[in-house]
Amino acid sequence: MAVSTPTAPALRGIILLAHGSRDPQWREPIEAVATQIRTMAPGTPVRCAYLELCAPSMPEAATDLIAEGAGFIRVFPLFFGVGKHAREDLPQLVEQVRTSHPGIDIELLPSAGEHQALTALMAGIALA
Repeated sequence: MAVSTPTAPALRGIILLAHGSRDPQWREPIEAVATQIRTMAPGTPVRCAYLELCAPSMPEAATDLIAEGAGFIRVFPLFFGVGKHAREDLPQLVEQVRTSHPGIDIELLPSAGEHQALTALMAGIALA
């Protein structure tokens, strides 16, 4: 009789997705969020990715996370407004990654600006 061994839950990776800019200083706040995640959850692989103008792209970041052992990836778009990129481009990119990596679960979170906690935080900063 074969003995079954419990399987470990899939490693969860996080992609922080932003628009991108040619200015290298533009990335600093995005990378600061990644650093904060690493501090809060050591062992959680996190990558910054960009839609255009700088690297890595979201598919490249996903490939890196999968190579590191991630079986589940959360994509968090760091957009305040929800425009064409968030409504149309991001779902297409997520589908591209799903097609390229069957068996990997990809979750596209709502854009940062859609979260009430962020709206309340920014209002509090403005009022402080």
